[in-house]
Amino acid sequence: MSESAETNAPRWRRLPGERPRQILDAALEVFGERGLAAARLEDIARSAGVSKGTIYLYFPNKEALFCEMIREIPSRHIASVEAMISEDASAREQLRQYLRNSWDYVRTPSFEILYRLILSELHHFPDLYEQFIEEVPMRSMRILGDIVKRGIASGEFRDIDPLAAGRMLHSVLFIHGVWAAKRARIPFMRDLSDNQVLDQLVDFCLHAIGQVPVPTASHVHT
Repeated sequence: MSESAETNAPRWRRLPGERPRQILDAALEVFGERGLAAARLEDIARSAGVSKGTIYLYFPNKEALFCEMIREIPSRHIASVEAMISEDASAREQLRQYLRNSWDYVRTPSFEILYRLILSELHHFPDLYEQFIEEVPMRSMRILGDIVKRGIASGEFRDIDPLAAGRMLHSVLFIHGVWAAKRARIPFMRDLSDNQVLDQLVDFCLHAIGQVPVPTASHVHT
């Protein structure tokens, strides 16, 4: 292929069945740059390497495209993270795997863009907000809760409310992802690398829900 042909080729070359995902990925880029009001379907089509008419085959309007993007892209990442958990691993190791794989996601540019759009735009769509809470953070919390439940049954974790633990674990992980994206402006994050933050998160989470050691006789005061 000639250099000029490569330059003029669409940014993505995917099968027709992949076009909705192709359009959603392009929408994330354009909405992230311009916001919902200023974004145009023409720009999204150009970024996706499709015609504007192709977008209408899958999405009736810009708002519907935005709503599906907010739901589908983070759900896709959570499904990918969940699939990486080894069924044969202990609950402690499964928790490590989920935290590490989720950390890789929250440190992606797409997470930062989505988080910004959720804060700035989602209040315009109250029904979508409820769907998003159910399909994204609640899904992550349930996955974590199931891991905690297995750990309680195996004696690896203390007896706590699994869903409450999932909520706490999810929250501490994702807020650190938000802070890490702005670490230059946050004193307590500025000197920490991503790996250092992750190691601290994993250590904290495992100890927060781990079995409390039984005091030895020498530590019991009468």
